[in-house]
Amino acid sequence: TPWWDWSDIIDLDYRQPGLRQYMTEALKYWVREADIDGYRCDVAGFVPIDFWEQARRELDQIKPVFMLAEWEARDLHARAFDMTYAWSWNESMHAIAQGKADVNKLYIYYSWNESAFPPGALRMTFTSNHDKNAWEGTGPEQFGEALRAATVLSMVGEGMPLIYSGQEAGERKRLAFFEKDLIDWRADPMADFYRRLLALRKTHSALWNGAWGARMVHVPNDHGSQVFSFVRQDAASKIFTVINFSADTVDVRLKDGLYPGEYTEFFSGAASSLQADTQLTLQPWDYRVYV
Repeated sequence: TPWWDWSDIIDLDYRQPGLRQYMTEALKYWVREADIDGYRCDVAGFVPIDFWEQARRELDQIKPVFMLAEWEARDLHARAFDMTYAWSWNESMHAIAQGKADVNKLYIYYSWNESAFPPGALRMTFTSNHDKNAWEGTGPEQFGEALRAATVLSMVGEGMPLIYSGQEAGERKRLAFFEKDLIDWRADPMADFYRRLLALRKTHSALWNGAWGARMVHVPNDHGSQVFSFVRQDAASKIFTVINFSADTVDVRLKDGLYPGEYTEFFSGAASSLQADTQLTLQPWDYRVYV
């Protein structure tokens, strides 16, 4: 199995046709012989984009593949990759959880993501991954009481959510990065939490990924630096989400005509009639998803 450490990759001279073809043939081998469906490419931005574009063309001649870049750059989506890591989303969400930023950080991320990235580009949202877990801490360590609120946004907002190994079991420890380290697969409430959110995504097309889903439309409110509220709606479904990204209890009023209607609140199952003058009381890090 070919394996290139990132420190080796950046030292390679990609102008050499032989090297490019060797690496491309290695990628093609596993698609052709093992029928794999695609690749997650480590530190993809350290490799010239034209290499990835040529490799993608040759891979797709075998069969359509899915390509994920461990990088965050618009141009990787043009002709090479389907999905990139939303590192900026994670950094924004982490800063909010740590009290170092407020919801304005999310407005900046989503505005940039919509304006800078191609329509339909898949962006992978996450609260943990192998790097974060090993070097910076588990999801509970990094996000504390904000973890579930952040997870809800990763699932119902734009982007494709990542569930890192062990998060559904509570992500109880930092896993060793370079050695075998077994996950403690104990029953945990997070398993059902993820299961329900994934079922919600699957059954409501407005929450689907990329061009198949609906864009987020901001619903202004009178606690805009604390409460993040938006609608995703298509011809078949409508999801209205309100999340308190602060450690304060807030009584929030919503400000436009997009959200009123008859809903079921997803987590409680309660029927909810939302009117133009509805006021919601949200506990610290509380969330409501109206279906």
